[in-house]
Amino acid sequence: MSRKPIGQLLISKGLATAVDIDAAAEVQSSVGGRIGMILVRLGAVSEIDLLRTLSEQTGWAIQIRDEMPSPSAVQSFIEETRTQSGWWAAQEAVAWRARPSVDGEELADGTHKPVEDCIICAAVDPLNLTLRGVLEQVADRPIIWRLSPRNLIATAMDDLDRDGLGISGTLTSDAARLRELAEEAPVIDFVNAVFAESIQMRASDIHVEPFEDQFFVRMRVDGILQTVRAAPRSAFDAVCSRIKLLSGMDIGERRLPQDGRQAIRISGQDIDLRVSTLPAAWGESIVMRLLGKTSRIPQLTELGMPKADAEGLAKLVEQPNGIVLITGPTGSGKTTTIYRLLSGLNDGQRKIVTVEDPVEFDLPGVVQVHVRSDIGLTFAAGLRSILRQDPDVIMVGEIRDSETARIAVQAALTGHMVISTVHTNSAIAALPRLIDLGVENYLLADVLRGVVGQRLVRRLCKACSKPAKASDWRTIVPANLYQAVQDCGADFRHPVGCARCNQTGYSGRVGIYEILHFTPDIAGAMREGASEMQIAKIAMATGYRSMFEDGMLKAARGETSLTEIQRVIAIPESEMDDDPVRSDVPLSVE
Repeated sequence: MSRKPIGQLLISKGLATAVDIDAAAEVQSSVGGRIGMILVRLGAVSEIDLLRTLSEQTGWAIQIRDEMPSPSAVQSFIEETRTQSGWWAAQEAVAWRARPSVDGEELADGTHKPVEDCIICAAVDPLNLTLRGVLEQVADRPIIWRLSPRNLIATAMDDLDRDGLGISGTLTSDAARLRELAEEAPVIDFVNAVFAESIQMRASDIHVEPFEDQFFVRMRVDGILQTVRAAPRSAFDAVCSRIKLLSGMDIGERRLPQDGRQAIRISGQDIDLRVSTLPAAWGESIVMRLLGKTSRIPQLTELGMPKADAEGLAKLVEQPNGIVLITGPTGSGKTTTIYRLLSGLNDGQRKIVTVEDPVEFDLPGVVQVHVRSDIGLTFAAGLRSILRQDPDVIMVGEIRDSETARIAVQAALTGHMVISTVHTNSAIAALPRLIDLGVENYLLADVLRGVVGQRLVRRLCKACSKPAKASDWRTIVPANLYQAVQDCGADFRHPVGCARCNQTGYSGRVGIYEILHFTPDIAGAMREGASEMQIAKIAMATGYRSMFEDGMLKAARGETSLTEIQRVIAIPESEMDDDPVRSDVPLSVE
């Protein structure tokens, strides 16, 4: 235990600054409350960091999700002590009878002896005098106090079909009333807890979805949605209004879709919050994209691109003119790849201008334009204006219509390097897509420099993945790749699941890529109207490696699993035949 005040401990650990403590102390002098909880509410400290520091200060253990009691155990204790679940929800605590192994935990009398039979109380604030007084009166055996994250208590209360938010009653549609509700402490705490949990889980998006009796909070982690919270529908309007206030939206308008953006501070981190609302049957569906403010964009090799491919791609965009395309579905990491390329080109000697929808990261030294279709500032209109800004490099967020495609080609023909994205399933499929948009074959052959296809797959958790038996992957690996991965001593692995990866078996993501370099042979074939399949054969003859093959290599290195590759990429028919492995594209796990 430490005798230092919590503020000093947080400063000594680098979790808070003196300015943060002074701001919290000012709030405390006005409205009361504990300094640690105020720091969490202000976004200066994450809840988990506060709990760890409090644990060091007090000697109390932190309640973990895996050791939470069953709803029946909580209900049984409530009934035995003749208390009310609503009272426990208000105290933000749960208690239950247990016979745990608790060696080292502090008891109510200050001792640290293990006990055979006890009462465990997990609370957001174990120093709550009201809570301690009541529990000590009704307890007939020693009490073990534990610090608990707020969401664990809320979940326990939700399991008892109670209102864990402390918000009840019918909510009115009056904007003033909604604003008042949005400023109430339980609502602020709930929304802040959701944001803090999203950061802890490394979520990219938060979905808040209302239904008839309740609303759900789901988070997209490593590309997969997970339901993390459920709360009564009666609380949704206040929570929705809080989110809309944070993002600068009109809280009184609930009939039309809205978009908003706001910079907030959560758990000591500055976060850009991009919010979209969509009116639905039971209320507004809310999706929030969390964008961390960071000046460092990962290198392509850190994202999973082979070093040789990363160097080759960098050379493509350094050419004085032409078009380089990044392809893939939404959420495949295209924007990060483009920003990395732009960062490499941003040497102060080039004029770089972008037109994006929306601007996701700030790039110092780059002129970034936000598309506003509602006022006529479309990709095409923005691109036309950019050409009058004397640019060297132009980034177009997406080529989605004929006008934008034609202007991009003309920009490349007149001496500009154009980097953009197209939604296609593969790099080669981008060629017929541009032709469908009205770009002539011969022009495409003149301006295209290269196309990158990419996807994101989940990384296997290093703590719990296990080796796969040969029989597990032998029938999955296509015939024309089987011998190669067998000869290279591949380390195929299976996901298992543990506390570190939230029982998913995966932690983080890695990119899988294919890069089509527009060689003279491919350009010549394009001028003659070659098909997609013909171009693919020419590319393979010069070393082209598909995303599927790149994914197989990463699975063979134990970075991801074969089932994950199958989930993200459909196995090409050409990979399933019995042709021998191509000798010109050797597979290696080095």
